[in-house]
Amino acid sequence: MEALTIQTSSRTDLVPITQQVQRVVAQAGFDQGLAHVYVPHTTAGVTLNENADPDVVHDMIEDLERLVPWQQAYYRHREGNSAAHVKATLVGSSVTVPVLGGRLTLGTWQGIYLCEFDGPRARRVLVTLIAGA
Repeated sequence: MEALTIQTSSRTDLVPITQQVQRVVAQAGFDQGLAHVYVPHTTAGVTLNENADPDVVHDMIEDLERLVPWQQAYYRHREGNSAAHVKATLVGSSVTVPVLGGRLTLGTWQGIYLCEFDGPRARRVLVTLIAGA
């Protein structure tokens, strides 16, 4: 397992981390299997989505904010970041990507993103490589 530290720059931020994950795969000399990418935080997540058009990231952030606004009268969590917890649950805390020939086998337009919902912060992302037969 390799731990990456990713610095986010705003309260809500989708940070592309595909290159960092691929670097872990390459440095391990890992040829075939699975790369499991997990974020051990309750107000952050990880997702796969398009990495070619930055408007997709913008649209994702805007829609998540519309679906789960930061301020709601009924939130009871004392830390004041209930929206971040809800968004992290919707996005999820991990993705698993097949590895073949030492490369992540992502779709043409896919990329891996750390999803920050309570930043800016330094976030840990754990990459676990699972060998295939």
